[in-house]
Amino acid sequence: MAAVLAATALLLTAGCSSGAGGAPAGGGTTASGSVPSARAGESAAPAKGAVTVLRTVTEGLKTPWGLAALPGGDLLVSSRDEGTITRIDTATGRKTELGKVSGVAPAGEGGLLGIALSPGYAADHMIYAYFTSASDNRIVRMLYDEHKPAGEQLGAPDTIFKGIPKGNIHNGGRIAFGPDGMLYAGTGESGERGLAQDRKSLGGKILRMTPEGEPAPGNPFPGSAVYSYGHRNVQGLAWDSRQRLFASEFGQDTWDELNAIVPGGNYGWPRAEGRSSDPALRNPIAQWHTDDASPSGIAYVDGVIWMAGLKGRRLWRIPLQGTRAAAAPQSFLDGEYGRLRTVAAAGGGKVWLVTSNTDGRGTPKKGDDRVLEAEVK
Repeated sequence: MAAVLAATALLLTAGCSSGAGGAPAGGGTTASGSVPSARAGESAAPAKGAVTVLRTVTEGLKTPWGLAALPGGDLLVSSRDEGTITRIDTATGRKTELGKVSGVAPAGEGGLLGIALSPGYAADHMIYAYFTSASDNRIVRMLYDEHKPAGEQLGAPDTIFKGIPKGNIHNGGRIAFGPDGMLYAGTGESGERGLAQDRKSLGGKILRMTPEGEPAPGNPFPGSAVYSYGHRNVQGLAWDSRQRLFASEFGQDTWDELNAIVPGGNYGWPRAEGRSSDPALRNPIAQWHTDDASPSGIAYVDGVIWMAGLKGRRLWRIPLQGTRAAAAPQSFLDGEYGRLRTVAAAGGGKVWLVTSNTDGRGTPKKGDDRVLEAEVK
């Protein structure tokens, strides 16, 4: 373990790369102005932390992928291969299936992926979902009526955004509403590497749109939902306390990445995998060998990015100082729960963790997959 941490310390790229602090390729601002960078005087998170798994909330899930927390504390979890959304009572672990999302066509890494609640959920009761259909990856929203019988609680999907390239691999899939009320989506290049550098393609991008699916005001490329490009396969999105966006990304054979995202930024793929000397490309703030990470979901808690590792089968802690990594990443839960798909902030210094051992690449054990509650520092 010490060797892994020592090696990882050499991989920190914050502040030492020619692309890390420059203006975003293509320029552009968000609706609320340009993305702030690390500011003088920003304190660094502690270099070392800790993780304590408090309990297994529920188990016996099938290919769980996305997670959304309901008002009141219960959780919604999507099943990639089943195409269903399940509600989990976090006090008892009881599972209630809301229903099946029509139009989902699971295959390979595609299926029902990320989910998110509408910013106006208290009034509109809308659930957003990113899924693979027979022709593309798309984003829909559905009315959730918990007063109907189990299995019949989801309304018909209303497609708000479509045309994202699909493939047997690299479908991206994470969606989240940002602090600006806009919907962000991480996409993959579906195995066609050139799409990532093509700003007219929706593959290999982070997209930013209104809740109705229109390109968001202030996007860097007029009339386009593309927010950043040059990505291979984005499956993690999180914002810090100053509304700065971070994203995790799968590498190919060498480097996985954690990136600080700026509007219009070019993150390199396939021109570069991991850190590059090309000043036109944005460098990651940290990178890992693919055997140690293969990252999916990320969460921000008290100055730290927590990153779930699939092939790495561990949870990574990346302390921040602004948009830089403040110290070497630290790993936890190495192999204890198998593949980790999703990590989400739970409040009070805690996170929810979702395992991914039934996705065809893990080694399921009795009771897999599960949701865990953990305390993090």
